[in-house]
Amino acid sequence: MTDKTQTKAVSKAPLTDEEFVNKYNGGRKIIDFVGHKKIFFGISLSIIIIGIICNFIFGTQLDIQFSGGATLKFSYSGEINQSELTDFIQAKTTEDRITTTYAQDLMGNSGTTVTVQFSGNDSIKTDIQKNLESDLQKQYPDNDFKCLESNSVDASMGFSFLLKCLTAVAIAAVLMVLYVTIRFKKIGGLSAGVMALVALFHDVAMIYFMYVIFQMPIDASFIAVVLMILGYSLNDTIVIYDRVREEKKLVGSKTDVGKVFNLSCTKCIKRTIMTSITTLSAILVVYIVACAFNITSVQSFALPMIIGIVSGCYSSICIAGPLWVMWQRRKKAKKAAAKAA
Repeated sequence: MTDKTQTKAVSKAPLTDEEFVNKYNGGRKIIDFVGHKKIFFGISLSIIIIGIICNFIFGTQLDIQFSGGATLKFSYSGEINQSELTDFIQAKTTEDRITTTYAQDLMGNSGTTVTVQFSGNDSIKTDIQKNLESDLQKQYPDNDFKCLESNSVDASMGFSFLLKCLTAVAIAAVLMVLYVTIRFKKIGGLSAGVMALVALFHDVAMIYFMYVIFQMPIDASFIAVVLMILGYSLNDTIVIYDRVREEKKLVGSKTDVGKVFNLSCTKCIKRTIMTSITTLSAILVVYIVACAFNITSVQSFALPMIIGIVSGCYSSICIAGPLWVMWQRRKKAKKAAAKAA
């Protein structure tokens, strides 16, 4: 072998792990996300299994927006023990309901409202409304109970609304995946899109199981949270995919995709985490304020958002990425086997 041939052979020799780190990451350690994929998958599967068990135990509660029913909202002044108030309403009504209370400013004055939801009723009977208002006024004469509003939702209309919401979520998810598939053709557009969709399903499952575990009724806020988290999660995934595409150009297409992903994710993990922490901090402040003033409507939105933001960041790095690497490695192995045959 001539000296030129030997030089050419040496230049084509694959880099060792140490040489790869020194050349492409300035000697700084590269986190092995792909190597720890079993741990990541195990954590997610454990949470999903716990959620499924809780779902069997507690069941899924649908708000009257979806299941149909009626709502009565009363205002009162002063302070009343909320558990006692709930027990009193339960004793005076014989129908299934969900009772929630929250503090708010009523026409410039400090006051509290109590919302009584009757599930499964197509309309509110006038005698039920009058009797409950009268009973509350007699039981709490010094608290000035007044009926602010009464609403009813037909069960069929509620179910139709639920289907429309789920359709909106499905369309949003499909369009997002199509966008990823088209944009990242050079790194396997279909595999990138499918794994991004798996990560989105993962995040939706985390939010849903949070509602089940905390026994919170699924309402329009759930759909709003899901749509927002789909956007946040996909944004994190796109940032990582974009970095993978850039790094693949630098290290070459022959480099193992696992190394490319680990390098890419290591370089952009600080940005991904800091972006999530910034958003999380704002939502956390909103949740704390809602807890301080007992605003349950805001709590029911902020808490799932917190879970969704954490899950979205986690799934982009630890779920979508390693699954994409597995797909690409299997695809490469099939090509190699076909050539060998």
